[in-house]
Amino acid sequence: MNNDKPEPMGSPAADAGASIQPESTADAQLSELQTEVMTLRDAFLRAKAEGENIRRRADEDISKARKYAVESFAENLLPVMDSLQAAIARPDANTAQVLEGVHATLRQLSSALERSKVIEIAPPPGTRFDPHQHQAISVVPAEQEAQTVVAVLQKGYLIADRVLRPALVTVAAPKS
Repeated sequence: MNNDKPEPMGSPAADAGASIQPESTADAQLSELQTEVMTLRDAFLRAKAEGENIRRRADEDISKARKYAVESFAENLLPVMDSLQAAIARPDANTAQVLEGVHATLRQLSSALERSKVIEIAPPPGTRFDPHQHQAISVVPAEQEAQTVVAVLQKGYLIADRVLRPALVTVAAPKS
């Protein structure tokens, strides 16, 4: 027998030699895919950790915002507190001095509320009654149009376009 002859196609020896090449290609592809999986897994874990860190920081920021939300409001009110304490420290002040101090303190308070975006609701007489900003205490006969404000009994206040307290008003009754 001559061993120099090539094996015929389909013989076991020919199939064994032919399968060596695809196995090494398959091993290379498997290795490539495993590397890619590891890279993607690492990227996923990093992205997940970053997302958790962002959520944690956002939770901390929200917590701090809630905790210190009134800080600027309180800072605006401190001069009012100082003025009231100064007034108490002067027991010998006469009525005119006390009244002058009360007016100055009221201006400070109004200014502090304004800086904190607390807006006064004090509708002038004749203004159409608005149930979203006004609370009718009574309906009175008046010479003006019905359902309009006759008088403000107590001012109301808005904060950021939200009613903090409605203005207490009397409203003109319909004419009979």
